[in-house]
Amino acid sequence: MNKNQAPRDRPWPEFPTSKGLGSFGDANCMEQLLVHCANAIESNDATLAQQILWVLNNIAPPDGDSNQRLTCAFLRALIVRAAKSGTCKLLAAMANARCNLAIENHKFSVVELASFVDLTPWHRFGFTAANAAILEAVEGYSVIHIVDFSLTHCMQIPTLIDAIANRVEGPPLLKLTVAGATEDIPPMLDLSYEELGAKLVNFARYRNIMLEFRVIPSSYTDGFASFIEQLRVQHLVQAESGEALVINCHMMLHCIPEETLSPLPEVPDSNSCPYEPSTLSSLRTMFLKALRGLDPTIVVLVDEDADLTSNNLVCRLRSAFNYLWIPYDTVDTFLRQGSKQRQWYEADICWKIENVIAYEGLQRVERLEPKGRWVQRMRDAGFRGLELGEEVVSEVRGMLDEHAAGWGVKKEEEDHLVLTWKGHNVVFATAWAPA
Repeated sequence: MNKNQAPRDRPWPEFPTSKGLGSFGDANCMEQLLVHCANAIESNDATLAQQILWVLNNIAPPDGDSNQRLTCAFLRALIVRAAKSGTCKLLAAMANARCNLAIENHKFSVVELASFVDLTPWHRFGFTAANAAILEAVEGYSVIHIVDFSLTHCMQIPTLIDAIANRVEGPPLLKLTVAGATEDIPPMLDLSYEELGAKLVNFARYRNIMLEFRVIPSSYTDGFASFIEQLRVQHLVQAESGEALVINCHMMLHCIPEETLSPLPEVPDSNSCPYEPSTLSSLRTMFLKALRGLDPTIVVLVDEDADLTSNNLVCRLRSAFNYLWIPYDTVDTFLRQGSKQRQWYEADICWKIENVIAYEGLQRVERLEPKGRWVQRMRDAGFRGLELGEEVVSEVRGMLDEHAAGWGVKKEEEDHLVLTWKGHNVVFATAWAPA
């Protein structure tokens, strides 16, 4: 297209010929192209959106380098958004076959998921830091009740059982209550929580630990209100036994709706629910206050350190693009192209990108908040930070030695730990107790 054909009110340069596409291949330019495409879709400018789509399809193949694969995933998510919203209807038809709209998320066996999680420090960092903090907090307790809010289907628990089994004072009675979320969010497991619980009970028995397993069906959309209520009743009955109550939150709390989804659901009977209705509090705030009401021994909070909460599509796209390049960049260091595990890994990232870009309201569960915001939430809910000492840092560094050289760990204010990739924040780990 030549200059004379381009409308002057569009802040867009002359489109290149196919021979000149190479200059569009750097990450910054790809990000700008995606931003322009998003703006065109939101303003229902089908012509401009299709022109940008043509460029992106030619410079971002799904089997290209990490930046190209990242851009392809965002392009695909924008097409899904356009198809869902009914704007730019021709966009879906313009999609190149290389940007297949179908995401096939693998359902893992327990063995597959355990191996999959071990491929990268993305989850292992949180497991290692949390387990070390938990072990220190429950020292001397003969009964330990662990409440697990985790997207990784208890993959952290076997290592924790191993560590507890080696305690000097001998193994305790271990109780495990799992928030069995009803929504499907990757990674997904190919067996029920009841079957998973049976496997964990058998593993604990092998390590000479008595484990009581319980799963409570729950939902992110109500801020786990029904789960917390059942837990509260259970804990009131058992609190006199002097058991340690451990709340383990691993990359699940960001699925709870935040302030942008007010007004909050009505609560018919405040006596039967730990959440009191308020237009001034988010479900996240109320959830944390409900946890504080349980008077736990320790709360461990691990999540990804990014901000994907903006209601503005372009702001959200920029934030996601400047965070989710990391998993695409790291995958090249440990999985060969074309391997099944790499397909599974990148399908999970694609799912996250689609959820951030193509969905709104309660369907958009990938609402990450940065560490600083969670820290303030925890303080406001009545918690004080616990130090993650040098022993914890040493264990994390030992784990990172098993992975690529680009991974690192740093201590930030108040002794919170942050996993980094090439100096960029990835995941944070914090520990808390009632103030």
